[in-house]
Amino acid sequence: IPDLGHKYYLQFTTEDYKTGENSGSCLATVLYPKNKSPPVVTIKCVPAKDPKEIQEEDKRLYQKIRHQTKPITGHNIPDSYGNIEPALEPVWALAVAGSSSIMWEKSRENVGYFLAQVKSVKQWIRKDDFLEFDYTVLLHEIPTQEIISCHMRLTWLPSRSLKVKHFCASENKELNEGSGMGSGSASEILQERGANF
Repeated sequence: IPDLGHKYYLQFTTEDYKTGENSGSCLATVLYPKNKSPPVVTIKCVPAKDPKEIQEEDKRLYQKIRHQTKPITGHNIPDSYGNIEPALEPVWALAVAGSSSIMWEKSRENVGYFLAQVKSVKQWIRKDDFLEFDYTVLLHEIPTQEIISCHMRLTWLPSRSLKVKHFCASENKELNEGSGMGSGSASEILQERGANF
C-alpha cells in the first residue's frame, strides 16, 4: 500500500502448543507500517474445540496454580535439555501466552521472535482471586539470532483477559505494554496502561 507499508493476507491453522493437536483455523490480514510501529493485525479464528471446553481447560489450569501450597518460583524453563518439570508446566503455559504479546509488538516485516526460555518466574500472592507472576523471558530474534531479555508482569483470572506489562533490555528502559484483546482465555491478552510494575 503506497505510503503505508506492505499488507499480507494469511490463512493458517493453529495447534495446541503442548499436544500438537489442531486447535483451529484462522484468516488474517497483517499490515507492516513503514514507520516501524507494531504490525496492524486483523484476525478471525474458528476454534476446533468447543468454547466451553476451552473455558474448562482454563479453569483447570487456574485451579492447578491456585492450589499450590506456596508461591511458585522457577528458573531455566525449559532446562538445557529441553525438559520442563511437570509442576512448572502451568507457568510455562502462561509464559507462552504472555510473551506472545511482546513478540507481536516487537515483530517487524523482516524480524520475528520465538520464546526461547523462561530464565526466572516468581508468583505474587494477592488478596483477590487473580494470579500474578513476574517473569524474565529470553526471546530468540530471527534472523539476527540475538537473544533478547524481557521482564514481564502477567496477571490473569479465567473469564478475564490476560494482562501483560513488559520491558526488554534492548529498549531504552521504557515500559512497553502488552497488546491484544480477548474473551478471557489464557491464550488471549489485554492491553493495560501503567507506568510502573
